[in-house]
Amino acid sequence: MADTDRKRWNTKYEGSAETPFTAHPLAARALSLALPDGPMLDLASGPSGSALLVAQSGRSVLAVDVSDVALRRLAAEARRRGLAELISIEEADLDAWRPQAGAYALVLCTGYWDRALFEPAARAVVPGGLLGWEAFTLDAKRTRPSLPDKWCLADGEPASLLPDGFTVLGQTDLPENGKRRLLARLSDQPRSTSTTTGA
Repeated sequence: MADTDRKRWNTKYEGSAETPFTAHPLAARALSLALPDGPMLDLASGPSGSALLVAQSGRSVLAVDVSDVALRRLAAEARRRGLAELISIEEADLDAWRPQAGAYALVLCTGYWDRALFEPAARAVVPGGLLGWEAFTLDAKRTRPSLPDKWCLADGEPASLLPDGFTVLGQTDLPENGKRRLLARLSDQPRSTSTTTGA
């Protein structure tokens, strides 16, 4: 599966002459909030503008993706911007790769969904840190019927899957692209998940 995914994503990135390196809104929102010390983890990063934005703030980043083409583009742009020392890359299949627990002030994933990865990703957040996620919902299948169900969020997800201790800062549906966006904070002291609106 990893080789198939790598080839598919490499083909996509190789077919794109230019990379915009646009930061995701969740990255900008996270940086506008109080964050504890610690690095960022960017899951299924691609040639991540979010990683570059976070690095520009002086924070170190680990970008993980199955596509070596995407990671090479990110690394080259980091060098061009003088950020190479702050951005580390790791080529890995997220079907199997798991992050270190309690290691990251910000964990971000904005283009990938796997229920088996979500809890380990949440557990990788340090107390006081943030988890940001965006993925397709089942509603996206109306315009993308070939989209596998396992790549789509079910009703209430991902907030309903958060471990104890997280407070949802916002979970918002994006009807224009069939996605849902979550931002949640891990409390300094574990407590039950509560929900507010507006990601």
